[in-house]
Amino acid sequence: MEIPKYVKETIEKLEKAGYEAYIVGGCVRDLLMGVEPNDWDFTTNARPKAIQKIFKDSKYENVFGTVLLPIKNKDEKIETVLEITTYRSEHGYKDHRHPDEVKFEDKLDKDLERRDFTINAMAGKLKVESKKLKVKDLEIIDLFGGQKDIKKKIIRGVGEPMDRFKEDALRMVRAIRFSAQLGFEIEPKTERAIKKMAGSIKFVANERIKDELVKILSSDKAYEGFMKLYKTNLLNYIIPELLQGDGVAQNHHHVYSVLKHSFLSLKYCPNKEWQVRLAALFHDIGKPKTKEFKNGTATFYNHEYVGERMVRKIMKRLKFSASDTERAANLVRNHMFYYDTEEVTASSVRRLIKKVGKENLKDLIDIRIADRLGSGTPKAKPYKLRHLEYMFERVQNDPVSVKMLKINGDYMIEKLGFKPGIKMGAVLDVLLSEVIEDPELNNSSYLEKKAKELDKMNVEDLRARAKEKIKEKQIKDDSKMKKGYWVK
Repeated sequence: MEIPKYVKETIEKLEKAGYEAYIVGGCVRDLLMGVEPNDWDFTTNARPKAIQKIFKDSKYENVFGTVLLPIKNKDEKIETVLEITTYRSEHGYKDHRHPDEVKFEDKLDKDLERRDFTINAMAGKLKVESKKLKVKDLEIIDLFGGQKDIKKKIIRGVGEPMDRFKEDALRMVRAIRFSAQLGFEIEPKTERAIKKMAGSIKFVANERIKDELVKILSSDKAYEGFMKLYKTNLLNYIIPELLQGDGVAQNHHHVYSVLKHSFLSLKYCPNKEWQVRLAALFHDIGKPKTKEFKNGTATFYNHEYVGERMVRKIMKRLKFSASDTERAANLVRNHMFYYDTEEVTASSVRRLIKKVGKENLKDLIDIRIADRLGSGTPKAKPYKLRHLEYMFERVQNDPVSVKMLKINGDYMIEKLGFKPGIKMGAVLDVLLSEVIEDPELNNSSYLEKKAKELDKMNVEDLRARAKEKIKEKQIKDDSKMKKGYWVK
């Protein structure tokens, strides 16, 4: 992996001006793991005003010594923004969020020791005389064993973990997020510190917590991440509503409590999009509030509607966007849709599509799969769900109908002088039969010319043959779709 030229040039300019300069933090960790960094951060003993003198396009609008440097491409469009931060130490965190004092430092070690985890507390010094920009040209400054922890796949707090979490309580959620994203374990002492300090997460802005939750949900270890949030007690303060399902038994269709079922539904959700995974986690959140016993059996009538209201309230509190909230709440509300292959009709499927939204159909199937597997059911996609997918495709696409044609009834009335009625319908059927035979004929100029010719003819006989051709095509396409979903 090569290091971008603009990274080398940034280091060179700082060093030529007589300052120390290193890449630092997550980009060093990523390089050591063989991952291309998304962001490049720098640390230096140069003060912010000195950095701005070196980089004329830079901006400095904070008290933390971080100067922003936009990198532009040949077209003068901003390609990325680099962060160049003066060495600093931080002191006093009364609100568990912001330092009471920020002090600029002259030594790198002071800057590294204020960072959260060992894997993020490393700096890299580029050998500027090297002509090729290779990772091997990087000298690693690792004061806290970050390289060893990468090899061991461990998330460990720098120094005393309790102190790091007192400085910024969000670091507790970040530890779990890094664990989920990287597939690392949290070092026991660090995990114990999270459990002890969990209550201080209430001092953190909900927007910051939400951003970390989204990253956990988007990772390959979303289930493991939420289990860690639960085991460290953080979930008690972030989404306490979810824990209402702890120990709440369900009916004979479920072998797990509501809470365990919710976690497992997240685990088995086949969809990679975090909004759908969140809906899988939340889909039964309304059950504890609706549980009743009828004839000795537990029931949860209307739990989907209660759950929808709860989800909207939770997501509003955590500052999720309106569109993300609507998507997740819609899936929770509709996850109980009824479907029987013996009773279903195309019109009933159309009504379901109208209710849920065409764009949400696949998500809804994925929620049902997550629900089934999270219940301990071995078969993720039974015949009913495969049949529903087939019906969705069938009614959505209308593969053989006059809607395929490049001209329609309105066009024929307005442009060609046709009158609404049987004859116009017959002409459209004949045109469709020709397009079935030769799809290249489906262009407005040909169809307009052909429609005028047919208007002068008695098209009833032609229409009968056209109907036969259309029916043949519909049966053939339907059979092909059924085979695709393994349904009869």
